[in-house]
Amino acid sequence: MKRSTFLTVLLPVALGFILYCGTAHARYKEVDVQNGGTVKGRLTFKGDLPPNAIEKILITKNPEVCGKGYREVVWVDVKDGALRGAFVFIDKIKEGKPWHKPEGGKYLIDQKDCRFRPWAQVVRRGPITIRNSDPGVLHNINMREMINVERGRIVKRTIFNFGQPETGDIVKNLKIRRSQYISINCEAHNFMFGFMLAPEHPYAVVVNDDGTYEIKDIPPGTYTLKAWHPTLGVKKTSIKVSAGGTVEANFEFTKK
Repeated sequence: MKRSTFLTVLLPVALGFILYCGTAHARYKEVDVQNGGTVKGRLTFKGDLPPNAIEKILITKNPEVCGKGYREVVWVDVKDGALRGAFVFIDKIKEGKPWHKPEGGKYLIDQKDCRFRPWAQVVRRGPITIRNSDPGVLHNINMREMINVERGRIVKRTIFNFGQPETGDIVKNLKIRRSQYISINCEAHNFMFGFMLAPEHPYAVVVNDDGTYEIKDIPPGTYTLKAWHPTLGVKKTSIKVSAGGTVEANFEFTKK
C-alpha cells in the first residue's frame, strides 16, 4: 500500500479511535449546581413472581452464627406491589453535584450474622472497607463486575477475592474496568449474596422499602434514567429536567 493511501485510510480511523477513547473515559466533573431539578418515582412489580424469586439454601457452616436449617434468599423482593432491592440512576451524566461522604465516613460492606449488610448499596469507586463482624467465622468475599448486564448475557470479572478469618476491617481499592454493576458473594457460605452499583457520579440511589426513590440537584437538561434490578434487569426512560422543577418517572417490572 502506498504511503499516501495508508494515511488517507488509516489516519481518520486512528483519530476517531482516540476521540472515542477520550470521550469514553472522560471523568465526571463536580460543579456547584444552582437551582437544580429533581426526579422521583416508584418501582413496582406486576404479575406473578418468577419461579426463582425466593431460594432456600441449606446452612452447612457456622450454624452458631449463621443460624440453623435453611437461609431464605429473596432474589425478587416485592411487598404491596413495590419492588425493593433495586437501583435508579442517571446514565452518563457529565457534570453535577459533588459526592458526599457516606454515613460513618466510609463505604462499608459488613459481614454480620453471615449476611452482607446492606444487601444493596451505591458506592464511590476508590477505598472500600470490608468488615467481618462474625467472631470465629471465616468469610471469603468475592466481588465481581457484571459485564453485559443490559444485553442479557452477563459475564463476571473478579475485582477481588480474599479470605477474612478474623473480625475487623480490611480496606481495598475498588477499581472498575468495564461495568458499574457489581455482585458480591461469600465463597465460604453459599447463601451470602449482595449487590452494588459503582457509577462515576453520585446521581444514583437504592429504592426505599416502598419502592420510591428521589434524586436531587440535577443540572437542567435531558437525560436517560435507568432502573436496575439484579435479577430482573435494566429498564430506561428519557427525562427532561428543568431548573428547580420536579419530574416523575415510574418503572414497572415483570418476570423475565
